[in-house]
Amino acid sequence: MQGQFSEKSDVFSFGVLVLEIISGRSNCRLYEMEGSQTLLGYVWKLWNENDLVSIIDSEIEYQGSYEDILRCIHIGLLCVQELAKERPTMANVVSMLSSEIANLPIPRQPAYILNETEFNLKSASETQGLHSANFVSITDISGR
Repeated sequence: MQGQFSEKSDVFSFGVLVLEIISGRSNCRLYEMEGSQTLLGYVWKLWNENDLVSIIDSEIEYQGSYEDILRCIHIGLLCVQELAKERPTMANVVSMLSSEIANLPIPRQPAYILNETEFNLKSASETQGLHSANFVSITDISGR
């Protein structure tokens, strides 16, 4: 959000990708039916309500263990923690996915879960007085 990258930026992206695959939803859209939340906000809300079945895309046919999909959701949420130091390393993610790490830590609220209304209110209040009008430039639009 602040343009700072770390060795855990790839972990965050991986977590978003895992949640996109499991939910069948894109992180780039707001979901009006769910209160204009981002994918992370939507998953976090259902996680807190213990409604994990609603996260899973209906197109997924899980013939194996349902617990494996729930574990992937849990790992995805661990990967999208706001603070990079709270995210696992990719080596730990691999260990978690292969069940070498049995007990997963409880995820905290992920980054970027503002809904559209909160985002617009926050953006408007933060940018007040930080813009200027340009009355000097003239733009001429013409073909080449």
